[in-house]
Amino acid sequence: MMDKEIFVDLLSQRQFRAVRSILDVMNEVDIASLLSDLEDKELALAFRLIPKDKAADVFANMNNSLQTYLVEMFTEKELRELLDDLYMDDTIDLLEELPANLVTRILDTVGQEKRNTINQLLNYPEDSAGSIMTTEYVGLRQGMTVGQAMAHIKKIGIHKETIYTCYVIEKRRLLGIVTAKDLMTSNDEVKIDDLMETEIISVGTHMDKEEVATTMRKYDLLAIPVVDEEGLMVGIVTFDDAMDVMVDEVTEDMTKMAAMNPSEESYFETSVFNHAKNRIPWLLFLMISATITGVIISRYEVAFASVPQLVAFIPMLMDTGGNCGSQSATLIIRGLALEEIHFSNIFKVIFKEFRVSILVGIVLSIVNGLRIFIMYHDALLAITIGLSLAATIMLAKLIGCILPLLASKVHLDPALMAAPLITTLVDTCSICIYFSIATKLLHLAV
Repeated sequence: MMDKEIFVDLLSQRQFRAVRSILDVMNEVDIASLLSDLEDKELALAFRLIPKDKAADVFANMNNSLQTYLVEMFTEKELRELLDDLYMDDTIDLLEELPANLVTRILDTVGQEKRNTINQLLNYPEDSAGSIMTTEYVGLRQGMTVGQAMAHIKKIGIHKETIYTCYVIEKRRLLGIVTAKDLMTSNDEVKIDDLMETEIISVGTHMDKEEVATTMRKYDLLAIPVVDEEGLMVGIVTFDDAMDVMVDEVTEDMTKMAAMNPSEESYFETSVFNHAKNRIPWLLFLMISATITGVIISRYEVAFASVPQLVAFIPMLMDTGGNCGSQSATLIIRGLALEEIHFSNIFKVIFKEFRVSILVGIVLSIVNGLRIFIMYHDALLAITIGLSLAATIMLAKLIGCILPLLASKVHLDPALMAAPLITTLVDTCSICIYFSIATKLLHLAV
């Protein structure tokens, strides 16, 4: 990786030939990373020194704030050249994030045909396959030979996002798929009809983009064709775009599991105010929900007065229950995301977690019961805590596995039913269980 200080020194000394030589041998992703650390003035200068055949790829790998700044700085000629080299899906991603005045400027810069395509893609729902697809793919005719197909790819392939998978099309209807490997390993005289795969896996324009990414992962596809409601091919979704979708979805799930509202901006790009705004609503909800636990505890003040040691075990019971519930919830949420688990498996999941909870409860209860007996020399107290712990673990694991499944059934994100919410719910239940058992076994007044 190029040292930033050396790079900035070369720029300040106006040694542009040396800078261009460095950029010429660097990977596009590494260049984008290097430029992200530069000041605005240095950024504009350095970008103009990037070799033309790399500039569009470097731009596509930059974050939104840098892209916005460069679009504002570009001349009409520079902007037109960049847009000519950008793939259509990268252009759409750019337009979706830019301010309205810059979007208008870009649309005024491109030709009418490309503008029509852009407007069509922008009209697809934000989370749909149509919003992430590209219209730049290699189309072949059914009657072609391998030799003719290869000549066609050499002629137009430079302008397409991928040539590894080619699509046999007749009047926009998808007939089959041919891989570059098949073309390169076959004789020139072989007909495309004899090579193409007719068992086609495709997605609709309005399919959720997360489902598209899941389908590509399931079938190990480098690209997947997108068809409209009439079955006509309108574009493809490539592997890199599917990866971006999966990263976004994982990030969203992680923020929800940590009881925060999702943000599309990176950590450092998000302001302190927005960080706080994304966290406060859930924290307020969980804090208010936790007051229920306080109300329940206050009802047992007489029991505390009789056996003060009971208070000392509350944190242990609540923490253990919350941890157990979170473990189950995490595994179920992962299973739902990977489509290993479905709502129809709910009773199978419950039975499995029930058996797990029995084993975990027995081990933890015995260990904790022995510890309490050794420390306090009170067998009845040890039994009380042991039974409370076993019951709490059992209930926590059942709550942890059921809530994500119920969320998926009503079309909510299962990640909402993650650690903070489950911990709050289990805390309340564990206190109820604890004092119910304690008052019965220890004959305490309430």
